[in-house]
Amino acid sequence: MGMQFNNVFKSAVLALTIVGLAACSSTSDTEEMTPVAQTGESDAARAARLEQERLQREREEQQRRDQAALNTTVFYFDFDVADFQPSDRETLIAHARNLAANPNRRVRLEGHADERGTREYNLALGERRANSIRDFLIVNGASRAQMETVSYGEERPAVNGQTEAAYRQNRRVEIQPAG
Repeated sequence: MGMQFNNVFKSAVLALTIVGLAACSSTSDTEEMTPVAQTGESDAARAARLEQERLQREREEQQRRDQAALNTTVFYFDFDVADFQPSDRETLIAHARNLAANPNRRVRLEGHADERGTREYNLALGERRANSIRDFLIVNGASRAQMETVSYGEERPAVNGQTEAAYRQNRRVEIQPAG
């Protein structure tokens, strides 16, 4: 029985091979033109090329996002808070990457506060805000040596006035080129 099954199996394999060869030999001339024959590029080479193109598009898109982020140099804070907005994380990461990629670049982080509070308190708050951004940049690749922090407290308002809108504009850290 085992021998008989083995012969049937061999016959089936042989029959399938012959059918496969016959099917291949019955194609027309246009069907024989494979993508390799048409483009000179194998499937593997085409897949590798397409992957490289995709990666290049992603790099270019990231560069565009980074450049847009680098154009954002003012970061706003809530009242009496030294932590920057969570929505600023990606923009600050782009700044950190830029500093890490350009070790000779230097920036000044200028901390500001609105006019509420004492002069001394606002100077300290502006410093804490600048340090908050400095520390985040360092954690994300920038060097401490690339940055200096300065606090102006309430002394350099972006907007004059005693409205919440004016106060909101004055609670900030500005990233400026240094040196």
